[in-house]
Amino acid sequence: MTTGAENWLTKHWGKWVVPYAALWITMLIGGILVIFLALFVAELYDNVVDEAGLANLDKPTLAFMEQIRSPGLDAFVTGFTNIGGGIGMPILASILTALLIYTSRTWRPLILIGGAAAVSITATSLGKKLIGRTRPDHADAVPPYENSPSFPSGHTLNTTVVIALVVYLACLQIKRTLARVVIITAGVLFIAAMGMSRVFLGHHWMTDVMVGWALGLAWVGIVILAHHLFHVLRHREHAGPAPTFEHPAHLGAGASGATAADGGGTAAGKGAGANGADRP
Repeated sequence: MTTGAENWLTKHWGKWVVPYAALWITMLIGGILVIFLALFVAELYDNVVDEAGLANLDKPTLAFMEQIRSPGLDAFVTGFTNIGGGIGMPILASILTALLIYTSRTWRPLILIGGAAAVSITATSLGKKLIGRTRPDHADAVPPYENSPSFPSGHTLNTTVVIALVVYLACLQIKRTLARVVIITAGVLFIAAMGMSRVFLGHHWMTDVMVGWALGLAWVGIVILAHHLFHVLRHREHAGPAPTFEHPAHLGAGASGATAADGGGTAAGKGAGANGADRP
């Protein structure tokens, strides 16, 4: 004969344990795949460079960047690129994640962004150790100089992962199309500018940046897939659609819609409950 505690665990197992387990397992498997992809790309990239393939992009791009440098622009770009560094990006990521946690009333932004950042840092570290590619000469770079291996660009990879996920989670909470367009545009420009700043300053080759973008976007896609899988499993127990741009996880949407439809406290409570299941 089952106890009350066993009944409670059985009832709530599918609502909480299974969705979160699916989220973590998908991110774990996806993270391992991305790390192996980074190692594979690094090995492939090494062969391509030896054969002077994509590496033909590197020197012409760097030469063009050197032509457009100026003292004022150099200082501005240096300040901007520091945002994506080992100090600036953790601070920025922490602030943006805290805002998402506050507005969504859930800790899942911390799980998604924190877990994704950990994988991107690991992939960056392994790629650098495996290839050990030398950065452009100091004569072609803007100080302060960097001496760690060049491939892939950690600034680019980590910024792509963090900012893309922040944009994704923010868009799930915002209903206005114009606001979403502004956020997405700002995110794309920030990611692109961070990568190009590394080439402009002579701290990375163009192909280092391109691989950083590609690996970052691939990993972000896996994290978004894990997030949607989480909501699919949650909505087997909770009514309402999984969060998409058509069905955003706006905090007031469920409660206000239910109140307008039924005009009663019970309906409002149901709306709030369904909306809670849709939060990022």
